[in-house]
Amino acid sequence: MVKFIESELVLLKKEIDEMWTLVYNQLERAGDAVLTSDRELAQQVCVCERRVNAFELKIDSDVEDIIALYNPVAIDLRFVLAMLKINNDLERLGDFAEGISRFALNTMEPVMDAELMEKLRLKEMIAQVLSMLELAKRALQEESQDLAISVFAKDNLVDEINANAPAILTEYIGQHPDSAHYCLELLSVFRKLERSGDHITNIAEEIVFFIDAKVLKHSGRTDEGYPKE
Repeated sequence: MVKFIESELVLLKKEIDEMWTLVYNQLERAGDAVLTSDRELAQQVCVCERRVNAFELKIDSDVEDIIALYNPVAIDLRFVLAMLKINNDLERLGDFAEGISRFALNTMEPVMDAELMEKLRLKEMIAQVLSMLELAKRALQEESQDLAISVFAKDNLVDEINANAPAILTEYIGQHPDSAHYCLELLSVFRKLERSGDHITNIAEEIVFFIDAKVLKHSGRTDEGYPKE
């Protein structure tokens, strides 16, 4: 039984890794679509969203099977639960990627104002979100608590850029009244990126949740000796 559940957990981690790559690509393409006003690229993101949803359902089903067939306990159960929650967060990131790409599809502006984009630091924000997602993935692959915790600090920059965006866009609307609708839609992109950062932080927390239990196991402490949070 132990060998069977170990193989199932390896397969589950592989599925999460594959979904992670898919979602990363979705966010990267969505960001590029906005920055370059590439409608074709944005359309690819929208079409690929179905794959993300299918992946989530498949992983959910596999987690249910593992719990029902193998009744995992202790470290194994924490791993399965962590993967279930990470799966949900990855699906939400896929939703945000689609929402961001919708901006590129619906905007009537042929070219984004380069000076405005520099003030808003949109490119930097997109890069930071992608960096957080990549770092969290490494943390899971290497089972590194330090890498997972380092994700939290990166979210501060995402929050800072998002917090500054409304004032910058308000000033821009004052100077360019005809751009009001465009700026409001652009603000929604910042909100989705900020929410993406929150979900990646959630993922990092789940990785810490799993790794912390594993560290306790190897240190010889039992669940009964684990301090309450």
